Amino acid sequence: MKSRKLNIVILGLSITSAWGNGHATTYRGLVRELEALGHEVLFLERDLPWYASNRDMPNPPFGCTRIYSSLDELKDLYSMDIQKADVVIVGSYVPEGVSIGRWINLIAPNTAFYDIDTPVTLSKLERGDYEYLSPELIPKYDLYLSFTGGPTLRRLEHDFGSPMARALYCSVDPEKYYPEDIPVKYDMGYLGTYSDDRQPVLERLMLSSARMWDQGRFIVAGPQYPDTIQWPQNVERIYHLNPSEHRNFYNSQRFTLNVTRADMIKAGYSPSVRLFEAAACGTPIISDYWEGLDTIFNLNEEILISRSPEDTLKYLKNYPEEERLKLSARARSRVLSAHTARHRAQELENYIKEMLETKKKNAG
Repeated sequence: MKSRKLNIVILGLSITSAWGNGHATTYRGLVRELEALGHEVLFLERDLPWYASNRDMPNPPFGCTRIYSSLDELKDLYSMDIQKADVVIVGSYVPEGVSIGRWINLIAPNTAFYDIDTPVTLSKLERGDYEYLSPELIPKYDLYLSFTGGPTLRRLEHDFGSPMARALYCSVDPEKYYPEDIPVKYDMGYLGTYSDDRQPVLERLMLSSARMWDQGRFIVAGPQYPDTIQWPQNVERIYHLNPSEHRNFYNSQRFTLNVTRADMIKAGYSPSVRLFEAAACGTPIISDYWEGLDTIFNLNEEILISRSPEDTLKYLKNYPEEERLKLSARARSRVLSAHTARHRAQELENYIKEMLETKKKNAG
């Protein structure tokens, strides 16, 4: 496979704007590393007002990015590219994703669905919400790439009829996320967009801790938090942080907090990019617990688990500095050995090879 260059088309939510979404960072790393492996990648992005006015990378310097304004324009301009591609990948939350999925599965020789939101997707399907994927499409995609691993993969194959479901987690770019020798300003930080289901956990594991420790220094960065939230006086707020500022953000903390969405806790095996970015920066992580976390990090050796404000304060006030540094070094080593964008590109390359060989075998 490595000797034959692949022609890959990806239809994704956004690669040009990381504003308020985690898709762009994932696609940027994946496309860059696929190109570094010798493959050609055409990325097709729908022109949406929210992203059009907040493009922090309007012209990605890797692959080929094209913007389309409608489904009709997509068909008019890129049908030939899709028909000639070795594989066409449609991402979650792509506008008119169901119509696009039906179309590409008619004209493309090999197709995949890349679900960056698997637990959310499955919840939507259970509610009959087919915003970007419908149950009848899942068996038609040759490959289902999922941000969630573990039992969910078996569910996708056995319950939804996917011919082949494989985990393709988020990842980190080690050239952008690394330790820096800068002053530590905060005892704990958190980076994340507001969500109703995460807020109670953020309140329990961080904001309550801040109220119980006046001398502690805390920071929360992320958009869309309601004005009604009563922030403790020792919690600093940043309303939006560009990806280029994430490294500095993590390096300015003694510990960073990871909070997981309810659907992802229910599914388990759903690491967030925050985990990998913080670990790559050498910042120790305090996290909520979910099934499968121990397949990503060794608990208490590479990551700490908090279930209460008291747990959080115990780490912030009493965790030995020497152990804190050892824990962060082990976590960074773990991430660099298995969770970079290069690892994901290689995994995708292998999945495509497996998919093509399986289809060839089944065709006789």
